[in-house]
Amino acid sequence: MKKVKLREVAHIRAGEKIDLLNIGVIAYREEDYAILKEQLTAERLASLYAPISYGTTVRYELPNVFALNFVFDGILSGGRTRTLAFEESGRNLACLLFGEELEVPDDYVTRSEYVKSLKKSEV
Repeated sequence: MKKVKLREVAHIRAGEKIDLLNIGVIAYREEDYAILKEQLTAERLASLYAPISYGTTVRYELPNVFALNFVFDGILSGGRTRTLAFEESGRNLACLLFGEELEVPDDYVTRSEYVKSLKKSEV
């Protein structure tokens, strides 16, 4: 097994309302959904955001679109318009996930490796 950054396996969408943060993690490929499902637990993300989160973290599975949705309650200090920590908007907080490491098989081809191979084949 080797470790890769989450950004090589999935993309992220985020949004916030009041004191709730919603982060969707969507696998690039259908087979990558199993990796996300196994390794991105609500507990793992709650731990990642623990220094600024004061509520619950719930994970929802969306297998038909190969995605996980995480809802954090009590993370935005009263909401974007009320918090003094304006940088903690949903999109900024979601970007923290891109650096998380996931374990994948040794022969796993990352997204960046795949894109590089396409560029070489076009030359």
